[in-house]
Amino acid sequence: MEYPSKLIEDAVTEVAKLPGIGKKTALRLVLHLVKEHEGRTLALTESLSRMRQGIRFCKVCHNIADNDTCMICTSHRRDKSLICVVEESRDVMAIENTGQYNGVYHVLGGVISPIHGIGPGDLQIESLLSRVSMQGTEARELILALSPTMEGDTTAFYLNKKLSGLPLKITSIARGIPVGGDLEFADEITLGRSIAGRTLFH
Repeated sequence: MEYPSKLIEDAVTEVAKLPGIGKKTALRLVLHLVKEHEGRTLALTESLSRMRQGIRFCKVCHNIADNDTCMICTSHRRDKSLICVVEESRDVMAIENTGQYNGVYHVLGGVISPIHGIGPGDLQIESLLSRVSMQGTEARELILALSPTMEGDTTAFYLNKKLSGLPLKITSIARGIPVGGDLEFADEITLGRSIAGRTLFH
């Protein structure tokens, strides 16, 4: 593809590195920014820069946060006895959008995937074990809300085995989610019913 400017080409190359965006879409976005008022473009770049420099991860659940502890973990309205284990922060957002859940979360940061070189030590599993086994913990039920893929099931079985000696009720979301699907792509009604209709993990 021929570009009228090296600056445009460099911008397109960087934007095209984002997931789901090809070179044509990247070019369309870049040309849109060129036509926009300079203030809007600068506002975008400044907000991205502030996000990258200021973003933190909750020291309790590892969700994306503005402070050391996220708003969900610090809320007095949340049921701290109920912990929903998810892969990524986007899954927290998906479940929150259902309005069907009032507990707290634990973000693993992925799933066990030997083919991609991801083992239990690469995930926030030890912190989960510490969190639910510490003296005085409020945790009574753990919901395994992992994507119904081979990697998600492997991670769920691993967690179930690790947690088996603790006085915890371990459940998994109902399989209203298609096998091989991702939580973030599930519609809110289906995901909400899956949370509400969770079953004991076997």
